[in-house]
Amino acid sequence: MTRTRRWTIGLYALLGLVLFSGTLSAAVGQDQVVRMGHQRVGAFALMKARASLEDRLKPLGFTVSWKEFASGPQLLEGLKAGVVDFGHGGEAPPIFAQASGAQFFYIGHEPQAPKGEAILVPKDSPIKAIADLKGKKIALNKGSNVHYLLVCALNKAGLKYTDVEVVYLPPADGRAAFEKGAVDAWVIWEPYRTAAELALGARTLADGSGLVSNHEFFFVTKAFAEAHPQVIDVVLGAAREAYAEAAKDLPGTAKTFSLAAGFPLPVMEVALTHRGFGVEPMSSGVIAEQQKIADAFKILGLIPAAIKVADAVRNPQP
Repeated sequence: MTRTRRWTIGLYALLGLVLFSGTLSAAVGQDQVVRMGHQRVGAFALMKARASLEDRLKPLGFTVSWKEFASGPQLLEGLKAGVVDFGHGGEAPPIFAQASGAQFFYIGHEPQAPKGEAILVPKDSPIKAIADLKGKKIALNKGSNVHYLLVCALNKAGLKYTDVEVVYLPPADGRAAFEKGAVDAWVIWEPYRTAAELALGARTLADGSGLVSNHEFFFVTKAFAEAHPQVIDVVLGAAREAYAEAAKDLPGTAKTFSLAAGFPLPVMEVALTHRGFGVEPMSSGVIAEQQKIADAFKILGLIPAAIKVADAVRNPQP
């Protein structure tokens, strides 16, 4: 082989390496997508509607994609399956998810909102107290925050979980079953609660007051947290900003959620009075509350194994 031929081959090899490196760099750049899981109402829904997260992440080289979930349990399944990187949900979904092996971190929570969930009965129901639920059919979304509300309400009334017949239905199916009388009660969260009260005349048998804290939590997959820890503070910062603006203009916030979530404006106006707005770090007290719920679910056989909630908390505060 001549010197000229060897030089030519070497040049092509070098050019090929440069082209490959450029292609690889472009591919890596294209992969910098933050996949946000959200429900119809919440800080993430506000961020999506206002495109505020995109503005914060663009200077860091990240784009944002959004995926909506019907409720917390489905969203946590999305986290477990690696469909999304961030998500949010109530008290029970992360407990069921952690017990099933999902790899995620709690990264913050909203203020408690005990009035944000309730046990409803039809307006003409003879049921007047929680104790009257014995032997009755009760619909709820399995693994959602309202699951624990029912456990606590029954316990306070001197009833066992096995004293009632629990029917697992997602919100839309639960509303349908409740409306046609296929179940005697429905345990549900806002804004579905207010929607049923205004449209059907549903009566609140009990809300979470004096029974549960009803925190909403924010989550990130462990894989994403390890690869891009700097993004977590950006996401939480955007959530804080969204809620600060929401609290200053509740009528405007109600309109935003009404358009984004499809609930009538009067429903959203009432529902928003049953919640607070803010993003707080995970504290030892809140972690202890979550552990209490996990222990209760284990005793009832609702989760397959005992879990330690603290193992899934990133940067806990005193």
